[in-house]
Parts: sequence; C-alpha cells; structure tokens
Amino acid sequence: MISYVRGELTAVEKDKVIVDVGGVGYGVFMPEASMGMLPQMGEEIKLHTYLNVREDAMQLFGFLTRDDLEIFRLLIGVSGIGPKGGLSILSKLTADDLRFAVLSGDAKAISTAPGIGKKTAEKVIIELKDKLDLEEMLEPKDISPSAEPVGGGLAGEIQTEAVQALVALGYGSTESLRAVKKVDLEQAKTVEDVLKQALKNLF
Repeated sequence: MISYVRGELTAVEKDKVIVDVGGVGYGVFMPEASMGMLPQMGEEIKLHTYLNVREDAMQLFGFLTRDDLEIFRLLIGVSGIGPKGGLSILSKLTADDLRFAVLSGDAKAISTAPGIGKKTAEKVIIELKDKLDLEEMLEPKDISPSAEPVGGGLAGEIQTEAVQALVALGYGSTESLRAVKKVDLEQAKTVEDVLKQALKNLF
C-alpha cells in the first residue's frame, strides 16, 4: 500500500497531478477544490494517498491532508460510493463542509456534487452520521499534513453544550456549529460566554 508520495510537482491536469518521485512519475487523482492549493510547478509536494486496485487498473488518489484522506475513506465505505464518487463530493465540499452537511442532514449540499443524486446523498448521511461526532467537528485543525488534532476535553464539552443550546433556541444545526466554531475559547471560558459570542456570529 502507498501511504503517501513526496516529490516534485511536474504536471497538473484536469483531475490529477504528476509527481516525480526518484525519477518515476506518479499520476495522482485529486479533488478539484485542492487544485488551487498546489505549490508552484517544480516544487516539492507531499500527498496522502489511497491506492484503488481494480481488475483493469490501479488508481492513486491523493490529498493534501490526512483529514481529507480519512473523510475520503469514510465516503468510499458508503455503499454505492466509489473512489470517483468520493472525489466528486470532496471536489465540491471541504472535509468540514461535508461533516456539517452530514450532521445537519443537508442532503441538498451533498447532492451538488456531479453524479451524486438525492438518494445517494441521503445514504451518505445515514451511513456516516454515527461515524462523525460533534466534538470532532469542533476540534480546531491545522492544515499542515503532519498536524495532529487538538482540543476536546472541557472545551469540547462547553462547545457541544453551546451548540445544543442554540439548536434548542431554534437555530439550525449547521449554522449553530459554524457560529460556535468561530468563538475564541481563550476569551470565552463558560457555556454562557460561548453562547453570547456565538449569537453575535449569527447576526
């Protein structure tokens, strides 16, 4: 299994890049949304990869962060979603946007991906909802490939309670999650503090 490739970015095509690793050019399929975040041609790039082996082909799918790769693995675990379908979804939604959509039951957002209909989007929500949790959504993430998630603990519990309180007040799950995630926990130490700041973010 190829866990990642690191080498010189030598070409960018419509849906994939070519990475030169020790004189061997690896064609790696990537989400369209990640294409705009690539380094300059000739510079070094590291991609976290998934190798898809079929009877007639071997395809390498690559992602700029491990978080994106893990979300991709969850997506292709959904019945009816293959690697190309997973790539299509992540070309339209970031990993966090997909989490928001799944946790708030927003099938419409997921079905904006080419080739993903409403029924398939609903299946994604049903099969992934139990595999994603609110605290994971609220953990701050570093976009660097080697970053480890931080957060959780008491801060995570405070954020979770704040989101639940906003939902109880009638706000949608997605907007509540987004509002709470924007709150600076260095300034807001209690559920009440987080709620006050989150409500400001909603207006």
